[in-house]
Amino acid sequence: MLLEGKKILIMGIRNKWSIAFGIAKSAYENGAKLIFTYMGEDNKEKIEELVSEFEGSKCYVLDGASEDDLVREVFEKIKKENGKIDGIVHAIAHANTEDLRNDFIFTSKDGFSHACDVSAYSFVLVSRMAKELDMLNENASLVTLTYHGSTKVLDGYNVMGIAKAALEASVRYLAENLGKEGMRVNAVSAGPIKTLSAKGIKDFNSILTVVEEKSPLHRNVTTTEVGNVATFLLSEMSSSVTGQVIYADSGYNIMGV
Repeated sequence: MLLEGKKILIMGIRNKWSIAFGIAKSAYENGAKLIFTYMGEDNKEKIEELVSEFEGSKCYVLDGASEDDLVREVFEKIKKENGKIDGIVHAIAHANTEDLRNDFIFTSKDGFSHACDVSAYSFVLVSRMAKELDMLNENASLVTLTYHGSTKVLDGYNVMGIAKAALEASVRYLAENLGKEGMRVNAVSAGPIKTLSAKGIKDFNSILTVVEEKSPLHRNVTTTEVGNVATFLLSEMSSSVTGQVIYADSGYNIMGV
C-alpha cells in the first residue's frame, strides 16, 4: 500500500460527493491514517458520521483556513494529539455566488479579495504554519486542488479562475521554498465533477457534456480517480515530482477545440 503508516491531513471535507472524500477513500485504502478539518461546529455529527468508515480517523473544526490565529490554534492541537504528519491535502475554495453568476467584469473588490483569500492564500498559510510548527515529517507532500479555469476562460467560473491561477503560482513558489527541506508541493487539476461547490457554476451540466464529447477518453472523471492521483502525489512513488499541476480530466486540457 502506497501510504502505509503515513498520517495525512485532509482539509475541507464536506460530504461523500466531494473530491476530498474521494481522496480520503483512496488514501485510507492505501494504508493512511486520516485527520480531517471541516467548517462549522454544528456540522460535527454529520462529518463524524461521514468519516466513520475510516477507522481511527480524527476530526477538527476550522472555521477560517485563511485566518492565521485560527490555523495556528488548530494545527497546534493536531500536532499535540497526533504528532508529526506526512501530508496535507488542501481542498478549500470559495467565491461569492453573485461573482459567479454575473460577468467577471462586475466582480467587487470584496468578492475578488474573498475568493483569493480563501482559495489561494489559505494554502500559503497552511504551508507556512505547518513549517513553523514543525509538524511535517521528512519528505512530506502537500497537495491542493485546482481547475482548468485557471488557464482558460470558462463561462461562469469568473473570479474563481483568478483565484486558482494564484493558487497554481503559489504551488510553484512553495515547491521551491519547501524543496530546500525535501518537501514537495503539487496540485491536482480535476475535471468537472458534480460536487456541492460545482452547483454555484452557471450551466455546469453543459461543461460535463462538453468534456464527454471532446476529451480523448470521452468521459468525465470520478472522485475516486482524482483521489488515486492525489494518493500518488502523497506517496513516495512521486518523490521526484514537485511544483506541478497534474491534470486528472480525461485529457480534456490538451484539446484545442
